[in-house]
Formats: sequence, C-alpha cells, structure tokens
Amino acid sequence: MPGIRTLIVDDAVVMRRMITQALEGAPDIEVAGTAANGLIALQKIKQVNPDIVTLDIEMPEMDGLQTLKEIRKEYPDLPVIMFSTLTEKGAVVTVEALSNGATDYVTKPANVGNITEGIHRLQEQLIPRIRATCKRSAPEPPARQTQPVPARPGRITKATRPEIICLGCSTGGPNALAAIFENLNHPLEIPIVIVQHMPPKFTGYLAERLDKKSPLRFFEATENMKVEPGCAYIAPGGFHMTVSKDVIGTRLHLNEDPPENSCRPAVDVLFRSVARHYGNSAVGIVLTGMGYDGKVGCEHLREKGAEIIVQDAETSVVWGMPGAVSQAGLADRTLPLDKFGAALIRIDQAHRSVATR
Repeated sequence: MPGIRTLIVDDAVVMRRMITQALEGAPDIEVAGTAANGLIALQKIKQVNPDIVTLDIEMPEMDGLQTLKEIRKEYPDLPVIMFSTLTEKGAVVTVEALSNGATDYVTKPANVGNITEGIHRLQEQLIPRIRATCKRSAPEPPARQTQPVPARPGRITKATRPEIICLGCSTGGPNALAAIFENLNHPLEIPIVIVQHMPPKFTGYLAERLDKKSPLRFFEATENMKVEPGCAYIAPGGFHMTVSKDVIGTRLHLNEDPPENSCRPAVDVLFRSVARHYGNSAVGIVLTGMGYDGKVGCEHLREKGAEIIVQDAETSVVWGMPGAVSQAGLADRTLPLDKFGAALIRIDQAHRSVATR
C-alpha cells in the first residue's frame, strides 16, 4: 500500500524540517512536499496531490485560516490538520479553523529541551492523527473490527425519565458538536455535561463559540458550578470534571488527578461520576475520537442501566472512541451524526413529559 502523501505547510524552515523528520520515521507516511506559506501551498496541492495537509496558523502572505478557506472551496474533502500554539491567540484561531472545516489540530512543541525531544513530541501527536484521519491503521497491529456489536443483555431497567446527558468526544469532536447543537431549533431542558479532549484555553473558546451559535447556553465548567436546565458544560482543558448531586441540586467539580487514557479531562472520569450519581436516569453519548477513552465509563453507565448512544463509523472522523464502546457491546444505538439532533430532542421530550405529569 502506498504511503499517506503529506504536504507540510509552515513558514519556519526549522519547523518544516522537524515535521519532515518526525514523519520520516513512519513507514506508511511520506512527505509529498513542503510550502512556506498558503499561496505556495495552494499551488503545491495541485502539483503533488496530497492525501493530507498539515497547516501552520501564523504565516505571511496568506495565513493558515485564509489558506484553509481556499482549500475548502476547491478540495472540500481533503483532510487538513492545523498546527497551533498553546496561546490565547492560538486557541481562538484554532477553534475558528475547526469551525471552517479543519479536520483536527496539533500544538507545536513548547518548552522542549532540544530538537530531538521536539521531534518525538511531534511523532506522538501527529502520526496517529494522520493515520486515523486517513483511515489507516498502524502497519503492525491487525485491523480492528468496524461493525457495531449488539448491546449486551441483562442490566437494570432504564428509568422512565432521563435527567442528564453526558457526552465525550475527541478528534473531530468540535465540528461534531457544532453540527449537532447549532442545528437545534429550540433549547433543551435536560442539562448536558461534555468532555472534549482539548488543551487549556481551547475549551473556553469552544464553549464561547457554541454558546453564540446554539439555542443552548454553553459554559466552560468552573469549580462548584451549579448544573442548570437548558445548559451545556464543557470540562476545561487540563482538568478532570465530575458531578455531585444532593437535595439542593447538581454541581460540577474539577481536579488535577493524573491523566486517564493519556487525557485530562478524561471521558471515563466524567462518565463514572455521572453513573454513580444518576444511575439509570443518565444518557451517555460518545462521538468521534481517537483512542478508547469513554469505554470504561460506558461500562459503569451500562451497569446502572443508562442508555448509551455512539456515533457510527461512516460519519466519524475517527471511529476510535465510539468504536471501542460499540465493539464491547455497550451501545444501545449507533447513529450517524445527522441523527443526533433528533435523538437529543427525543431524550429531552422524555425528560419534559415525565417532569410535567
């Protein structure tokens, strides 16, 4: 099988070399070309016909966001991974790029001792994303099963009234969240708690953008924040999020416990907490994402009788997280992305109907 042809776009010579060296270590990926700015990149795409583009955000002549918009006009399906910095400006522009069709993003190595360490960090971040985005597996392991498995029988009967939705996503998640929530015609009454794998600063701007575009109120969670009807709460980058529930209501809590599944926030942490406090009145949703974060959390939800819904392989950018849940037989339903809006409305109607009896 030919290698995944990658076009590297970055104005810094050192960065282009580091990315090139990082990718040279992967036998299934080849560097098809490089470009120093967006204008050159648009010409190189025609010349080298890449399978994927890595695109720096800050460049002269034509920056990454402008270049992305031009790419999407002519190449709507070409995967584009943005290179961002862990800064406030980088967070704002990255969220904007994702909303304009970027497939995913990685952050540039920061606070590394030498170039070798920088290359190693690039390999850890970039190579799995290129393979996952281009629907390739690493050469060594056998191909994973890609069909949903029927849900395992034998668990607690579901409650008649759902009280909370917990949702987890990663690669492709910001676009999936936008596709679902920005197309709702009216607010939902049932509250939603969300883990999207993102660094600090990035989650705040994601919540801000969704809040502007959706009929729901979106917030980046803070410690002891009260969970209200009609609101959605995104775990802040760098912190796990859990819930507590008593006669007064539900509140959110943040901690810096060790990462789980190499993630903080982790979906498993949130889902376990929701299962503990809500049991079979919770609904768990796992959308597109790389890895398997959320699988263990769904096991806890399922033991309590909660309904579990996952995104299908065809509409997922990466069917890692939802695939792991599906293949374990934990999912009640597997839906394409465009059906989740209707699913949320159904859950909300069930919440409202019982509440008003």
